[in-house]
Amino acid sequence: MKERISTIKFNLIFWTLYFLFEWLTMVASNDFSFIYFLRACVNIPIAFVVSYLIFYVLFEKLYLTNRKTAFWICQIIVAIVFVFLKRSINYYYIYPLYFPNATEYPLIYLSKIIFEFISLYLIVSFYGMFIFIRIWYRQQQALNELKKEKIAAELELLKSQVQPHFIFNMLNNIYSSAFKKSPETAQQILKLSNLIEYSLYDSKKEEVLLEEELKYIRNYVDLQKIRVGNKLDVSMNIFDDINGILIPPLLLLPIIENCFKHGVNQSINPSWIRIDISATDREITFKIENSIEKETQNTVSQNSGLGLTNVRRRLELMYPKGHDIKIFEEENSFLLVLKLSRIK
Repeated sequence: MKERISTIKFNLIFWTLYFLFEWLTMVASNDFSFIYFLRACVNIPIAFVVSYLIFYVLFEKLYLTNRKTAFWICQIIVAIVFVFLKRSINYYYIYPLYFPNATEYPLIYLSKIIFEFISLYLIVSFYGMFIFIRIWYRQQQALNELKKEKIAAELELLKSQVQPHFIFNMLNNIYSSAFKKSPETAQQILKLSNLIEYSLYDSKKEEVLLEEELKYIRNYVDLQKIRVGNKLDVSMNIFDDINGILIPPLLLLPIIENCFKHGVNQSINPSWIRIDISATDREITFKIENSIEKETQNTVSQNSGLGLTNVRRRLELMYPKGHDIKIFEEENSFLLVLKLSRIK
């Protein structure tokens, strides 16, 4: 919402100032104020529409999604349509009234068409320069904020590393001993050891393989099953090839924790969690759904947003325009759909 308001304010200021420039600077040099007011009323809306189409529709929908050929074809179409529209308005309405000599040339006259093109795209280019300056400024702010948060997280990690390292080493020793007496217990210890190892080492990386993140999730779920018993059914379905796909580490864990905290832990009846993963060349889709009981639904609605705040914040920083997260609440289930762009 803040971003939308900021964009509206920017456009209002920019186009108002340019309207005054287009009108008043010409009035200062002659007495035909109404003529130039009328021309400004024609030129500004056309320039605004062209700028909006190029930077908010074509650039975002086509260029940023790697459909550059379609982007340039649409650019040419927009230029032809609006340059001809601008030329037609001047030729049929403004020139006959105020500049009759200009109608001596035909409607399709190369030098006039070039002039209309240059006069239109000069302001469009000027507008685009301000747009890209705003984008660059926002990116710098986001990067600085991300650096600060990363430094803070690293400091917290350093403070808490001594104890996890000790636990990790002890678990490996206990695993060796337990394997001889109880292989099942040894496997549980191994999963806990892998969980701690992933949290200690892989969480420092900017990206990890999706297979590794899912292995971590499976270990976490298996350990939770020991606590909740047989009342929980968990299914993980991978519908496409995910080899080589990279995501930020520990991105999915808060979502899975949310399933336990507000679903499984609150349930006295058998419960379930379903994780579906699909991938295309352009995006990865995660659908994570868990059962909830009607009596606890209000509590889930109030608290789940708090549990996912960290995930939303990380997505805003790492995928500013490359993610989509939606939540659907039904009477007996809670579904989160997360889409991540694979195009950087």
